[in-house]
Amino acid sequence: MTKMIIYKEWLKTRWLLLGIAVVLAGFSFYCFLNLSKVVEFRGGGILWGTLVAKDTVLLEILRYLPPVAGAVLALAQFLPEIQQKRLKLTLHLPYPQGRMILLIAAYGLVCLTTLFALQATVSALVLKKWIVAELVSRITVTTLVWYLAGWAAYLFTASICLEPAWGMRVVILLLMAGLLRIMYLSPVPEAYNGFLPWLIIYVLCSAVLLFHGTACFKEGLHA
Repeated sequence: MTKMIIYKEWLKTRWLLLGIAVVLAGFSFYCFLNLSKVVEFRGGGILWGTLVAKDTVLLEILRYLPPVAGAVLALAQFLPEIQQKRLKLTLHLPYPQGRMILLIAAYGLVCLTTLFALQATVSALVLKKWIVAELVSRITVTTLVWYLAGWAAYLFTASICLEPAWGMRVVILLLMAGLLRIMYLSPVPEAYNGFLPWLIIYVLCSAVLLFHGTACFKEGLHA
């Protein structure tokens, strides 16, 4: 049954995942192309100076892509289940309902993590051509909060899709907006290092909202 559920999600999202991968790759290529032109015309020292003097991570153009990707993937997975009344059938399968919802969400998070890891790895390899490994590590650590924002956007958007009550949907939307706002408060490199473990806990705890919407749907409280 687990393999069937995963295969169903793969059939539903495979083309979207390819699209997300293309968008991430396209923006990354554009960012690296701009950096390469700067290095070509002004030398690699300009990147060092920018990193030190302006507190930048050179990849700012990529910072909002993870939450957008997370929200879009969640909509693709959960919105059809609600609009086409497929969730009711899914929840009647001989499989624990809570585990099923977690499995569907875990599939989405694994796909996002794979895409984010590929982007982060490629970014690090490209940047190592121009700056020292210590600075590359600093940039990579700074971008972790962006990818965590992608997880948050995914879980909260999925919860909104599953939640049948509009009042609760608004509450979840406000919680998501508040958490994402916190994640993007400071552009300073490594500003979230000390707070990142707490943010991870908050994001993982938000998965509880998935069960609330599922329970309401099971009880017949449709939107």
